[in-house]
Amino acid sequence: MASSETQAFVNKFRTTVETAARRLEQISEEDSSVPLREGKWSAKQVLGHLIDSAANNHLRFVRAQLTPDLVFEGYEQDKWVIVQQYESEPWGQLISLWKHYNLHLSHLMARAPESARLLLRTKHNLDRIAFQTVSATEPVTLDYFMRDYVEHLRHHLKQILGESI
Repeated sequence: MASSETQAFVNKFRTTVETAARRLEQISEEDSSVPLREGKWSAKQVLGHLIDSAANNHLRFVRAQLTPDLVFEGYEQDKWVIVQQYESEPWGQLISLWKHYNLHLSHLMARAPESARLLLRTKHNLDRIAFQTVSATEPVTLDYFMRDYVEHLRHHLKQILGESI
């Protein structure tokens, strides 16, 4: 069973996802395809990037419970967005996929044993793949990496919605 602090974190994450999904649904199909700034991604592309992040981190969060390290393959985010052509997907479908994938990740986070979440890992590559990087010489936990994922998600939601969520 998750500690009360972990459960509070997961509950806040779920609330963020549910609230953001409702706010994203207020953006029109047309507006979702317009770049957020000149030369930048549209809301569809940013949400597509967050889906890619969810997919990659899903694998990482599972594997981290089965291995003693936090060493994971990276991915080329710009190329993933280009290859998947998120701008041609229906906005509502992207929102639904993003929402439900992240609700599943909250389920995974809530059920990860504290022994796996809090285990200090000296071997990791969060100096290269984390949103808020950690020196390769500093031990880190899966708990840190999960929280880092949520901060990355909030960062990009702010880009789309124009304010913190």
